[in-house]
Amino acid sequence: MDGSAQGGVLAGAERDAMRGMLQEAAINAALGMEIDELGDGYAVLVMPVAEAAFNHVGRLHGGAVAALVDQAAGTAAARAGGLDPARQTLVTVDLHVRYLGRARGAFVRARAEVLKVGRQIITVECRVTDEHGALVAAGDFSMMIVPLGGNGAGPAAG
Repeated sequence: MDGSAQGGVLAGAERDAMRGMLQEAAINAALGMEIDELGDGYAVLVMPVAEAAFNHVGRLHGGAVAALVDQAAGTAAARAGGLDPARQTLVTVDLHVRYLGRARGAFVRARAEVLKVGRQIITVECRVTDEHGALVAAGDFSMMIVPLGGNGAGPAAG
């Protein structure tokens, strides 16, 4: 878990842009999410199993796992759907997470793979494993790419 995308999979400029987009969301930075690998139709993100993501009994919170699934799937969908961040944003349409085991070790890894890019909806499947490769959660996800501005997307005015 060195947090760097594997060499040769993506050009450096695109890797840097994707990392920048990831860290723009405060929740991703707070949970320590990092892009580990990016490729055509998939993304791998890692997140430390750390106190910031614990529930009241000191275990990895399901909401933190769901946020990781959402971000990994969104990253894969953004690439597959040709997102232009200067003109478009992503909107989660549906997210379903099944919690299948307890995370053990120092980090969890989410591998999201695009199943289909449709005219409006991008569908992604994601598996979360712990440091030892044990399955922690599995999810499916759909999202849309929508234009920025004038449609209610983006931060609220105020």
